[in-house]
Amino acid sequence: MAKARTTTNRTVWIWSGTAIAVALVFYLVHLATRTTLPIRAAVVERSSLKSTTPTNGKVEPASSYEAHAPFPGVVKAIYVHEGDRVPAGKLLLQMDDTDALSKLATAIAALRGAQASYDSVMKGGTQEERLSLNGDVTKTEMDRDQAQRDVAALEKLQAQGAASAAEVSAAKDRLVAANNSLALLEKKQSERYDSTDIAHAKATLDDAQAGYAAAQVVVNEANVKAPFAGTVYSVPVSKSEYVQAGDKLLQMADLSRMQVRAYFDEPQIAKIREGMPIAISWDAMPDREWHGHVERVPATIYTLGTRNVGQALISIDDTDGKLLPSTNVTVSVTTSDTPDALNVPRDALHTEQGRSYVYRVINGKLRRTPVVVGALNLTQVQIVSGLHEGETVALGTTNGQPVSQGAAVEIVR
Repeated sequence: MAKARTTTNRTVWIWSGTAIAVALVFYLVHLATRTTLPIRAAVVERSSLKSTTPTNGKVEPASSYEAHAPFPGVVKAIYVHEGDRVPAGKLLLQMDDTDALSKLATAIAALRGAQASYDSVMKGGTQEERLSLNGDVTKTEMDRDQAQRDVAALEKLQAQGAASAAEVSAAKDRLVAANNSLALLEKKQSERYDSTDIAHAKATLDDAQAGYAAAQVVVNEANVKAPFAGTVYSVPVSKSEYVQAGDKLLQMADLSRMQVRAYFDEPQIAKIREGMPIAISWDAMPDREWHGHVERVPATIYTLGTRNVGQALISIDDTDGKLLPSTNVTVSVTTSDTPDALNVPRDALHTEQGRSYVYRVINGKLRRTPVVVGALNLTQVQIVSGLHEGETVALGTTNGQPVSQGAAVEIVR
């Protein structure tokens, strides 16, 4: 009897559990088919669609000047401070140039001597040599003339039997000798120095000119003058300081003409073209934006830390003196700008097996709609076909549930 009661109770529990399970299944199916998904949505609209690529860069002057110590020595005087605006030609800094001036004087003396020697060669000798040679020519011409007269007189006397043939022959020999001496002297006047002598004199002059130019450069570099109008932005030395050759003395630049050296990652480089518009921002002035354009595209790839980058030169079109040399900035290049583009947020776009689609919201339900996309940026995507302006598309649910074809939805504003 007890065994029959136990079997009956077990049967009741089994049927009760089955009934509950069936009811739960029906409830879940009902819930799944009747639940309305809360979604975010957007309206298909037309607007300008810009695609930008951001990266980092460093500001530098388009025209800059650095002065370096031409020799080891002492800074004699400094006439400017950092931040001073100076005109072209202003004396900015002086080093003790006593030794440089001495070497310049030696170089000037050597140049003058080489110039005199070269002029002497080109003119056929020094003035004293030329005067002496002219005197020799005049005397030899007189000797020749006398020899000619002697020959003529002796020939007449010989015809009269008053002079011997030997006397006539000797007079003729003296004439020949005078002519030969005169020809030699005239050749000295016109061709005293050959091409080798001229080349040697010219080489000596060139060497002296180079020595003078080098000595003059050292003196000029010891007396630093502004090569153009600009602003002194760095003076790393002080008066009476001893510096080594090559040490930096001063930096100045024309701050009205600035540029940015920007570093684009390798995958971005193919998008960069000359003339593309650039937006420039600086963390120190977050409310300010500068504008420019790509002046020069990257020419090679090199390693910068952990990045492979190309270096582009950006010309700043609205420099206002706020961006200082060596400032680190962010630059954004506009790689495409599509006006009046039909577009939706990128959240609305789905891709399956290489095909793009969106979910339109029609009468409270989702309808999967194939689309063809065009340009895109970080937030928006252009729709070339498949949608019309004013239609509504789903961006996703607010509760994490997936969207699907035919699902009932409620737009959450």
